Amino acid sequence: MILKDIAAIRRLLEVLVLIALFVTAYFAKDLLLPILLGFIIALTLSPLIRSLEKLGIAPPLGAVMLIGLVGLVIFVLAGLSAGTVATWADDIPSMGNEIRRKLQGWVQTVENVRSATEQVEQITAENGGNGAAEEVVVKQPGLLNNAMTAGARIGGTVAVALVLALFLLASGDMFYLKLVQSFQTFTGKKRALKAVYDVERRVSRYLLTITIINAGLGISVGLYLFALGLPVPYVWGLAAFLLNFLPYIGGVIGAVLVGAYAIASFDSLGYAILAPIGYQILTGVEGQFITPYLVGRRLELNTVAVFLTVVFWGWLWGIAGALVAVPFLVVFKVICENVTALNMIGHFLDKSSPDITATAADEPAAEKPGA
Repeated sequence: MILKDIAAIRRLLEVLVLIALFVTAYFAKDLLLPILLGFIIALTLSPLIRSLEKLGIAPPLGAVMLIGLVGLVIFVLAGLSAGTVATWADDIPSMGNEIRRKLQGWVQTVENVRSATEQVEQITAENGGNGAAEEVVVKQPGLLNNAMTAGARIGGTVAVALVLALFLLASGDMFYLKLVQSFQTFTGKKRALKAVYDVERRVSRYLLTITIINAGLGISVGLYLFALGLPVPYVWGLAAFLLNFLPYIGGVIGAVLVGAYAIASFDSLGYAILAPIGYQILTGVEGQFITPYLVGRRLELNTVAVFLTVVFWGWLWGIAGALVAVPFLVVFKVICENVTALNMIGHFLDKSSPDITATAADEPAAEKPGA
């Protein structure tokens, strides 16, 4: 009886610790996000550091070269798109009016419903109110100010992540060796080292492959929109590249945004619809054929688990959480595969179907030692 109570208390404490971890992650987002990004960047670039080391380039120098290259690419892309985005922030009201004018037929029904609702609310207020209510309107910050604030926050997060990744890469295998030394037995050391290198290999291959695929998609989207004559197609190519890191929802968001901008830019509504249709076709081909072929064998994850992970981390940390959800799931799956107590979770996250026949056939063999 006492043992059962102790087990129940232990399970309750585990649940409370898990809840406390998620609550801490929610409130410490600004602190944890750049740290997590830094580790992911370091895991992704570690194999490249070893390749440079084989060529005679020391890890500190290789880390400076790679992180400098990544920072330069981010700076150039941000510089190319910053001016256009700032201009759009000022033109959004006029673009909205232009879209409303071109979609007047479709919007008219919604406007009629909204007008009727406002009339009902006005009649209710006049009949039920004893006096005129004073309405206090709080002036919200402008869209450009919000964009600049968000840009500064994103820039700070990326800068901290890159600096942390630089230090991790420059240290070489020091942290791996420290992790191995923390285990007492040789078996534990061997298993920990295998798990660490397995995590590094899978995350690196996944992120490098996805980055190349997304870059190809961004170039394809930019060229397609350039052929249609849409202004600043390179910005939409960059947007397609970034949004495609969001599984399932990134393509939909990109198609909607491109469609709205095309409607505001082109005179013909029928011609403007070609932009989101082409965008959706390109993302569909990428998602249904290219990515499964190139990534499927390397990233065997349950589709339901991926979707739920993206939804959960998107709810917890917003877009940033959705971006790091799949790499985090890859890391967690590899850890589960290398920790005996978590093997069951690892099997659940696996994409392949379990072989029930093989499991049943193995049961008698497993019972022989006890016979």
